[in-house]
Amino acid sequence: MADTKRVRRGAFRTSEEDLLVTQKIPRTPQTESTAYRLAFNDLDFLCREELRPIRLQLELLKPEILLSEHGIESTVVIFGGARIPAPGESPEGKTKRVAQKLKAKARYYEEARKFARLVSEASMERGGREFVIISGGGPGIMEAANLGAHEVNALSIGLNIVLPVEQAPNRYVSPELSFQFHYFGIRKMHFLLRARAIACFPGGFGTLDEMFETLTLIQTGRVEPMPFVLFGEAFWKRIINFDALAEEGTISKSDLDLFTFVDTAEEGWEIIRRYYDL
Repeated sequence: MADTKRVRRGAFRTSEEDLLVTQKIPRTPQTESTAYRLAFNDLDFLCREELRPIRLQLELLKPEILLSEHGIESTVVIFGGARIPAPGESPEGKTKRVAQKLKAKARYYEEARKFARLVSEASMERGGREFVIISGGGPGIMEAANLGAHEVNALSIGLNIVLPVEQAPNRYVSPELSFQFHYFGIRKMHFLLRARAIACFPGGFGTLDEMFETLTLIQTGRVEPMPFVLFGEAFWKRIINFDALAEEGTISKSDLDLFTFVDTAEEGWEIIRRYYDL
């Protein structure tokens, strides 16, 4: 009886209480039918096509509630490629030429780690709830981001997503802030809901998608301006001709001011520190 009073929030029975009751009901053709399951405890029902709006809402709500419960007020987002190895590691399943190029990018892993550490040290000085590192939760640059926070015992967030080839969260994400998503769109929203700065490291389609979508949201006023740093000027200018976009008129010249190229963790953090007068 004491347990019942503890979980109840009002006059009505709680869902937890009713779930316990359903485990004790007699087994009959009626109670064994899927139709008889409580709707909120029926995965077959929740996964129906018609329930997609509910699943979208749940995926938006769960991380939001848990982040709020942990007092996370603001974040610094780190985007970057999953394939970039840590220093000393050798990429598997690649041609020698590609493996060499990826190994040469290990310096970005190290800069991401150092950058995340600098941000997290400043976060801890402010109580550990502001400027919390958030990454995609996977390997490569994402792992480096969570590692940097882990090294100073700071919380960090990982937003993993179900992929055809399963990708486990990296071991440096704070377990209580490690989330898994089905919907890319909802995952992207959570990257930006508390964002105070964006740091983008070299990467592939996923990184480019996240980078351009965020720049578009800032460009169109859907997201407030914030420090947006691109690590590795040589890489980005080789991959994307930003100046040509402006020259062709498909973006404004002023749009080139939405981001800043940097090459070191210290440069990236200094831009954020100055912007917020920390």
